[in-house]
Amino acid sequence: MNGSRLVVASLVVAVLLAVPVAPAAAQEGGEAAEESGEGGIEGQIEGFVEELGAAEESGEGGIEGQIEGFVEELGAAGAVAVLVAGGVVLTVCVEKLISYLTRAALGLRVSLFTLAIIFTGIEFDDAVLALVLSAGDLEGVALGTALGTGLAILGFTLALAAIVRPFPVDLPTDYVVLFALGPILLVPFVLAGTLTTVHGVVLLGFFLLAFGYIVLRERQRDTPVFRNTELGESIRADGGVAAPRALSEIPEDRLVGGRSASGWPWMALAVLALAGIVFASMLLEAGSEVVVEGFGLEQTVFGATVLTAILTFEDVMLTIEPVRRGVPEIGVGNVIGSVLFSVTGNVGVIMLLSDLEISRSVLTFHLPSVVLVTTLAAYFLYSGELKRWHGVVLGGLYAVYWVVAILVFGGVPIGG
Repeated sequence: MNGSRLVVASLVVAVLLAVPVAPAAAQEGGEAAEESGEGGIEGQIEGFVEELGAAEESGEGGIEGQIEGFVEELGAAGAVAVLVAGGVVLTVCVEKLISYLTRAALGLRVSLFTLAIIFTGIEFDDAVLALVLSAGDLEGVALGTALGTGLAILGFTLALAAIVRPFPVDLPTDYVVLFALGPILLVPFVLAGTLTTVHGVVLLGFFLLAFGYIVLRERQRDTPVFRNTELGESIRADGGVAAPRALSEIPEDRLVGGRSASGWPWMALAVLALAGIVFASMLLEAGSEVVVEGFGLEQTVFGATVLTAILTFEDVMLTIEPVRRGVPEIGVGNVIGSVLFSVTGNVGVIMLLSDLEISRSVLTFHLPSVVLVTTLAAYFLYSGELKRWHGVVLGGLYAVYWVVAILVFGGVPIGG
């Protein structure tokens, strides 16, 4: 897509303001690198990450640091109000993003699935978090978070979407294969016992090739994915861009006016909506931390489940709401893009700064769980319709994973 570089650059600026970090660990990692005289690109990256951690520790963590400080002053009751406000803002922005992306796809005559994968699948904040944790000698935590995020998106987000509203799926076989291959690609690396920079480069390369392949294939297809939806039938390479009846009028239609045909004004508005989603997610994260701590839930299973549910609320909304609005392209694009990024691109980022010895729990439990759930989800998507019982199976497996992880391995990587 010709405008993807502009979109990605805008998103990077937006999400860099929302970097959750482990400040002390990141600072210590950066100081150690400086004392050892490490230079080159790796040293520059570690220095940059060290500055992020130091800024957060000194209370200068950008917008997120200010929000967290403000919410802490409000106390538990005020944090609950912040959670409600964050949920409202997130809901509104998700609604707007769906409308804007749909109109942009029509105006630019491109696949809505492509726009969804680029806008909602690439998690820049997770990538920066991975860099910070890796620089702070917390590579194991970063890997656990990446695997936990991928598993939560399938076992919680996709499962809930299927249970709430079963929907048809129209994905080419090669897309489903790429989706299923993501976590499987990790297996031989994990069996080697240590993840290195070489492995990281390979994983990042697979992620870029997979996304690039999907974007290129969508440009070449006569009819984009989800051709059986009204919107899918409206977006064709031959220039057929008549708006479907399901595309209800919004106030911005009058604002954009005659310029709507180009699609670019809608792309700009989509960037603003995504920035609003990022801001709402920061409100939810800050509010949830204060609520969990204020009510003494931080060391309990209930606290962990509540926190995970809140942190995955963004993905839930970006999956369920498009399905409800009749544009499942966005919801499935979010799921496939986010999972692929979590288990390939994000893990690859972790390996850019240091090697990681794989723990026994990752080899014997966490990674096999991700492979199993992803393969099963790929099969359900390949079947052509995501049914309610599919969601029950995925959700049930995720619940079993939680129970076994807590009872046997003492904890669960929290993704979000």
